[in-house]
Amino acid sequence: MPLITITQSMGCDGLAVARRVADDLHVDLYDDSKLKEQAIRMGLDVGKLEGFQDRAPTWFNRLMGDKPEIYANLIGSVIYEAARSGEGVIIGHGSQVLLQDFSCAMHVLVTATTERRISNLMGKNFTREAAEKVIHKSDSQNREFFRFAFHKDWDDPSLYDLCVNPGKIGIERASQTIVETARYSELKACNIYALEAIERLSQTKRIEAALLELDLRSMGVRVEMPQKGVVHISGVLHNQEDKARIPEIIKGIPGVERVDVDVMVLPSAYV
Repeated sequence: MPLITITQSMGCDGLAVARRVADDLHVDLYDDSKLKEQAIRMGLDVGKLEGFQDRAPTWFNRLMGDKPEIYANLIGSVIYEAARSGEGVIIGHGSQVLLQDFSCAMHVLVTATTERRISNLMGKNFTREAAEKVIHKSDSQNREFFRFAFHKDWDDPSLYDLCVNPGKIGIERASQTIVETARYSELKACNIYALEAIERLSQTKRIEAALLELDLRSMGVRVEMPQKGVVHISGVLHNQEDKARIPEIIKGIPGVERVDVDVMVLPSAYV
């Protein structure tokens, strides 16, 4: 069965296309609501996901302690968890980058002309001026967050296997094109090794978020998960107390069975 990511901009009919694709393929649609449900099942604090948005941090955010890096890691963990079944349609949140190295995932960009996007929003009781403003703001935030979180441009064509324009060919035909491509024999299903790797990535992102909350990740601590259930932590910390906290923090994360800590503590003269 297919694993598909769909990236859209505001007003492009991407959600309508994604719903049809999921219905036709009889797979789950992971929109914002479904991803929230997934986060709850994982035992995550959903408030931390709702408290942030897909946006890059401003200087003021950083000054006030806002940590979008935590959001990026948590939503990454949720995306990987959603992908663990090896099938489904996942909308946005960098899923096309997070799953880029898995050949069993197909990445779709849904696009439209600016005029079409404005027209779609005007059909939802926006004035033309309001539609133009909200599209510009949304595009800017998406672009900035993508560069911050992934160091890439979200509209880079190399990130996608297929691009469709519902404004030109219609929502039904755009959906059919994606479904037909997903069913193509050359697109292989995710094998067990890919699914295990996705599971480890989900846990790694969650661990990195936990360390970020305690300001440990920013000090140069590296997280690796060489095999299922085993976490290896390396790097440099400023005090022994932080090093001692690491196993306790990580062992509370579901699926972690062993924590190996290989962290050097700097002498006080270097702190």
